[in-house]
Parts: sequence; structure tokens; C-alpha cells
Amino acid sequence: MAPLRFSANVSWLFPELPGLPARLRAAGGSGFKAAEVAWPYAEPPEALARAAREAGLRLVLINTPPGDREKGEMGLGAVPGRQAAFREGLEQAVLYAKALGCPRIHLMAGRVPQGADRAAVRSEMETVFLENLKHAAGVLAQESLVGLLEPINTRITDPQYFLDTPQQAAAILQKVGRPNLQLQMDLFHWQIMDGNLTGNIREFLPLVGHVQVAQVPGRGEPNSPGELNFPYLFQLLEDEGYEGFVGCEYQPQGDTAEGLSWLRAYWDRRGHPQAGQ
Repeated sequence: MAPLRFSANVSWLFPELPGLPARLRAAGGSGFKAAEVAWPYAEPPEALARAAREAGLRLVLINTPPGDREKGEMGLGAVPGRQAAFREGLEQAVLYAKALGCPRIHLMAGRVPQGADRAAVRSEMETVFLENLKHAAGVLAQESLVGLLEPINTRITDPQYFLDTPQQAAAILQKVGRPNLQLQMDLFHWQIMDGNLTGNIREFLPLVGHVQVAQVPGRGEPNSPGELNFPYLFQLLEDEGYEGFVGCEYQPQGDTAEGLSWLRAYWDRRGHPQAGQ
């Protein structure tokens, strides 16, 4: 079985360092060969591409813009009345992805509008999401890019988020039916919403284009105290033939580099440092 390939999510890791270029350098210095970033849009894409190149990193994932954060927006893909803004954000994300050589874009669904009843607006929001995803799939296909859908848990992290279970996301992907749209599997969110990780990994892995990890419930390093047995889960992903990246999207409990002992142990167990990178 091929060893897993890990990417440093520099929106979360190395928070002690100001700015994405410094965090990219730190990620490269810690042994990573890949990185991901939620929203790169505060930095010129050329500067980020140069920082990644100098750090020996490839960028593997970015998100579409969140929208108006001051108004509580967290993505626009399923938000009624924000279709034009979603498409503008998609164009910006594509420009960054091309400049960064990044093959995947997380197409953020967004939140149920404030004051709205989730059940009452679910059908309308799904209709908007399907229309936006079909548009996005066409735009992304022209650039040989992949779009990802990520369920985010509504029990702890974001109670208003529209897309919150792997089952919901898989059903939407089936309705859209575009091969360049895939599932983003964040084990932190999946455990909180549905558990049954062994069954869900085996069922949904054929749809998965990217994985992310953090311990539950504290969202710390995989070897921090919590519910998830990551050595088992990593072995399961290997056994099931997963070949994509595993994003380290967690909140370091202390110094980021010192907290990477779990990753160094994995690399050592797989025969050499940076195994599979």
C-alpha cells in the first residue's frame, strides 16, 4: 500500500507566524511537500506561488471566497440571491488556482440565512446549489480543475451551515453528475455528525478528492486526546487505496513544529521521512 501524502493547512498551522509566506516556509522546513490554504486572497497570487516554490511545496487546495464575513457569510454556493457573487468568487478562485498550480477548489456551500428555518429553505437552497455547481463544473473543466464539496458539522462548528453530512453531499454530487466535482472528507466533521467512520470511509471514498484531519472534539493534533484512533484510520485509508492528500487542518495545541511528532512517527513507520511525499 502506498503511504499517505500529507499537506499542511497554513491557515491553521503555524499561527505564531504572521502571513502565509512565512507559514509556507515553516511548512517546508518541517518536512511537508504540499500545502493548502483556505483563503489566499489577501496576498498577491504571484507572491504566494513564489513562497511555495521556494519552500519546496505544491499547493493542493484553496477555498472559494467566503463572501461578506461581516454579514455572517461563510461561502455562497447554496445561498439564494447570491448567485452572481458566487460566480465572481469562483472566477477569482480559478485565477488563484492557476497562478498557484493548485488543482482543487473547495466550493463552499454557505449558511442557511439568519432567521430562516432550515427545513423550510432546504429545497430552495439545494436548487441554487445545483445550479451553481453545474456552472462551476463547466468553468473548472475548462482549466482541468476539480471542485470539492465539504460537509461541515452543525453541532459544534457552524450551526447554520447548509451542507452538513456526507450523505447530503453525495446525493447532491449524484444529482449534478459531473466527474470533476468530488467530495472533501474532513474526518473531524464526519465524526461529529455521523460517526460510523469505517463504514462511511469505505462507502464514500470513491467520491473523495481530498481528506482533512483533526482530533475530536478539541480539533487538535491527531495524537491529542480525543475520540479518533488515527493510526487505525490512516491504515484504513491506505488499505482502501486512497491516493489523494490528507490535509492537516487542526488547531495546534502548542508549538506547531513540536506538535508534528505524530507525523514524524508516521513517516518513520513508513520507512523514511517524508514517505510518499
